Amino acid sequence: MTSVPHDATGLRELLLERIRDVPDYPKPGVVFKDITPLLADPAAFGALTDALAKTATATGATKVVGLEARGFILAAPVALRAGIGFIPARKAGKLPGATLGQAYELEYGSAEIEIHAEDLTAEDRVLVVDDVLATGGTAEAAVRLIRRAGARVAGLSVLLELSFLAGRDRVLAELDDAPYQALITL
Repeated sequence: MTSVPHDATGLRELLLERIRDVPDYPKPGVVFKDITPLLADPAAFGALTDALAKTATATGATKVVGLEARGFILAAPVALRAGIGFIPARKAGKLPGATLGQAYELEYGSAEIEIHAEDLTAEDRVLVVDDVLATGGTAEAAVRLIRRAGARVAGLSVLLELSFLAGRDRVLAELDDAPYQALITL
């Protein structure tokens, strides 16, 4: 059984020990950060969920938006633990019914994310949750999409930031005064 730390440094170490590097995936030269060992450890996953739920509560969030795909895995239990709603931000064409979409650029092309048009209102304060902040394109698109839906952005929380890809700068420019949190920065 994993011991759950009570401080930020202990939490960081607990989480980092359970993130596996996979070299040359999905293509040569890329080191993929595999969070499945962390998810398989209920104490570590619970500690991560607790930390992110604390952020949701502290920011006054009324909804949590999770970014497809691994952001879903983190955001849904965070919303449940915080006692607020969960909204999936999906790749274009994956949601039925009326949607709002936001296109964005990737290092290798472009993509679009969507939410159901009726999921957010002007009364909502939304915490965006994802697993990894790399170049920041998806997170930036999510922030823009939330604002287009009429809601306010309460903040952005990620498990892991890859600082060498400079996604933070891109996202901070879009967040205005909303807080940004990375539990681990490499």
